[in-house]
Amino acid sequence: MRELVRVRTVSTPAGKRPRRLRANPALRALVRETRLEPGRFLAPLFVVSGRDRREPIASLKGHARLSADVAVAEAHRLAGLGVGGILLFGIPDAKDHDGRAAADENGPVAQTLRMLKAENLPLVLAADVCLCEYTTHGHCGVLHGEQVDNDATLPLLAEAAVAYAEAGADVVAPSAMMDGQVGALRSALDPAGLENTAIMAYASKHASVLYGPFREAAGSTPSFGDRKSYQMDPANAREAMREMQLDTDEGADILMVKPAITSLDLLARARDRFDVPLAAYQVSGEAAMIEAAAERGWLDRRGAVLESLTAIVRAGADIVMTYFAADAASWLNAKR
Repeated sequence: MRELVRVRTVSTPAGKRPRRLRANPALRALVRETRLEPGRFLAPLFVVSGRDRREPIASLKGHARLSADVAVAEAHRLAGLGVGGILLFGIPDAKDHDGRAAADENGPVAQTLRMLKAENLPLVLAADVCLCEYTTHGHCGVLHGEQVDNDATLPLLAEAAVAYAEAGADVVAPSAMMDGQVGALRSALDPAGLENTAIMAYASKHASVLYGPFREAAGSTPSFGDRKSYQMDPANAREAMREMQLDTDEGADILMVKPAITSLDLLARARDRFDVPLAAYQVSGEAAMIEAAAERGWLDRRGAVLESLTAIVRAGADIVMTYFAADAASWLNAKR
């Protein structure tokens, strides 16, 4: 037999043994640095017109397009779980070249907001502000030829934000990645007596491949080209900081990075630099990858969800938009 190799035990400096604090679940919980709680989560909801409508979204398991009455019932469920709020995306009955239905006071987002406000639920009501769901071409702004006209888009975004705020939104979230969009919203909200409406800026939003399921859900896939001329190059970290600084200077109350899992370094940088709340969007593609792997038995779904959310919060996010909001809240509540 081969003789065992003798290994000399080397004590750590000053007898330090980090494993002492990992000995059992109670001890690990006591010293845990990053703690998840349902109140950090915003749950994305896709809303449509009509009543009693629930249209499943194939690429977003467990999610559906909801009419306002069904969305209100879902909001009650989320509130009961302690989820912090909801983020609404609207899918209109009809689209046009300029996306003017985004500001329709009788559209699905405004209608849902009014119904939710009347319920007086302990939820933050946030509304995404963009034109992509409302344009026939699927781009996020007004087109001149095949180019998005930044400055022609700003008034339409501002008009939509005012409509949502008047309907009851606590937070409006401009996601079109137009230069000056935060300032345009602030300059429209304040004169309308809506100075208490907060702005959560999609400040660092990458032109990512991880938005596919969302585009199916919202019907917002561009009919030509891509969004790389206005969404950020994922390779640029310094530019991301500059975008966040510009949005802060224009009056953003909350800064967001998107997608979350590929922006953890940006979250960490932003946490060191900015003193406003930071949000991160765990986007549809992130959710779809976890669901697909879990269905094949390649990973534990619950573990993957909670680990990914922990990483996002650990990196610096105060708020996480996640399609797992309800499930994660249920698991966290069960631990208490």
